[in-house]
Amino acid sequence: MKISALVGVAAAALFAGQAFAADTTLRFGHVGNPGSLFEATVNNFAACVNEAAGGTAEVQTFGASQLGKDKELLQKLKLGQVQFALPSSVMSSVDDVFGIFEMPYIIKDRGHMRRVQGEMMDTFEAAANSKGYTIVGLAENGFRNITNNIRPINVPADLEGVKLRTPNGAWRVKMFKEYGANPTPMAFSDVFTALQTGVIDGQENPYAQIASAKFQEVQKYLSVTGHVYTPAYILASKKHFDKLPADLQATLKECATSTQDFTYQKAAELEVELLGVIKAAGVEVNEADKDAFIEASKPIYDAFASEVDGGGDMIEMVLSLGSSS
Repeated sequence: MKISALVGVAAAALFAGQAFAADTTLRFGHVGNPGSLFEATVNNFAACVNEAAGGTAEVQTFGASQLGKDKELLQKLKLGQVQFALPSSVMSSVDDVFGIFEMPYIIKDRGHMRRVQGEMMDTFEAAANSKGYTIVGLAENGFRNITNNIRPINVPADLEGVKLRTPNGAWRVKMFKEYGANPTPMAFSDVFTALQTGVIDGQENPYAQIASAKFQEVQKYLSVTGHVYTPAYILASKKHFDKLPADLQATLKECATSTQDFTYQKAAELEVELLGVIKAAGVEVNEADKDAFIEASKPIYDAFASEVDGGGDMIEMVLSLGSSS
């Protein structure tokens, strides 16, 4: 039996007999393309909730930026036009606290991320609440790698002058400026055309985003840097979420938890599968010198510690939780 089917069966058993407000429609918008990890994540969450609700509440999914790009979705959450979104890197522009995940190589693996979540989730939820949002649960975008049309990237110096698309987050821009690149913030849905037309030379994303967006069709080189791990957030407006019936809120949170388990397993599978897809398209792949990137990243850590209230303590906490990996 497939994972999604198992989740549905478990949800039905767990939530049998619960009562929900009648005819509750919840729209979930995201920027992931068909075949992306985002799509798999959102569909899994929707299937879990819809099974539990038994037809009295329904999560409807809208991918590929149909309901807007990340910043538009954040605004629509507050307006009540969309009930859920799945932002990732853009959260660092919502509150600097989320910039901790922009620190290069700070998250070692998914086990490390779970420990950070366990110890620090109250900090992230408080930051989200202060901006009018609530984090229903966590998923992931994944470990990011660099593609471009100029040259293989082995060390930071190889990025000198490369026009590289980044998400709309100040810390990612600072990081790539430090490495010597020419970072260009841009919405994900605009990246393929920008690569195809030469407006930008490259971009950085997990394999699941690269392959589902077909960047391998317009890129020559993939450099395995793994420079940043980005969680994704099943995000809602705090005001609107708090108005939902308590039993429905509980179900949404339970389904978010089960979806995180699904997403982590699916992401690990895609890391192997999709690297093969990218290679098969003729993209040249190289393993970057991660030690060189880590060494070049020290100024970013220093800046976060000095510019963000409590930033130094956050860095220490996250690094300490990585020692158990």
